Amino acid sequence: MITADLVKQLREKTGAGMMDCKKVLTETDGDMEKAAELLRERGIAKAAKKSSRIAAEGLVCAYVSDDKKVGSVVEVNAETDFVSKNDEFRKFVSEVAEQIAKKNPSSVEDLLSQKYLDSDKTVQEVLTDKIATIGENMTIRRFERFESDGLVESYIHGDGKIGVLVNFEKGDSETAKDICMQIAAARPEYLDRESVPEERVAKEMEILKAQAMNEGKPAEIAEKMVQGRIGKFYGEICLLDQEFVKDSSVKVGQLLNQKGYKIVKYARFEKGEGIEKKEENFAEEVMKQING
Repeated sequence: MITADLVKQLREKTGAGMMDCKKVLTETDGDMEKAAELLRERGIAKAAKKSSRIAAEGLVCAYVSDDKKVGSVVEVNAETDFVSKNDEFRKFVSEVAEQIAKKNPSSVEDLLSQKYLDSDKTVQEVLTDKIATIGENMTIRRFERFESDGLVESYIHGDGKIGVLVNFEKGDSETAKDICMQIAAARPEYLDRESVPEERVAKEMEILKAQAMNEGKPAEIAEKMVQGRIGKFYGEICLLDQEFVKDSSVKVGQLLNQKGYKIVKYARFEKGEGIEKKEENFAEEVMKQING
């Protein structure tokens, strides 16, 4: 009988996943050494060792259903930019985006435990296989999925560097694509003014007042200047307050109002944002590989 303790021991020894450990222990009738050897042969133990390496490159990919009612955007990271050009990796990321749209996982952990599209393997098992065959650590970092009564549109910029997904309550595909490109280029932090936290606004007003006072303005004049300048702040961080990239004479909110359209929410992923990249000496890295 394969006990939980036996599975735990093999996992600690090899770094492989629980299901992989249980599978090889069953195949080898509980023989720890043979099971570990089997994991190495399949590249799974090797893949587990790579999991400590920082993955900040990779791809952002989107999927939208033919009827534009469901869409997803996902970021899958790898260690080097070379992998993002690998056809096998690109196909995997594309299929993960499709999986998210069609199977609606609640989290990355839930996604990893799901069966991969129509195969018998889980997403985690397929990912582990890719790590072993491609030779780099890879992680599914995050995703967003929208389902809409209106329409969902996406845009990928820079061959997978930036991905945008927008959920419209009402809109047309051409306008939606323009808004996706706006979000990619202008990097809004919030949809509208109401979405900005009160403390963020208060802090900005405090800074603007200090700037005005430093210019020698009296307090009451400084207050009026703050009210005038806060609009510029909103114009930088709020999508609806931004100047439309294709026509700077109109703001995004005005454009949508003219058309009678409304955005419910959006997501913007930029590859590797927020991940602390490890700086390594390239020559040292090459020597490490040569020396095994």
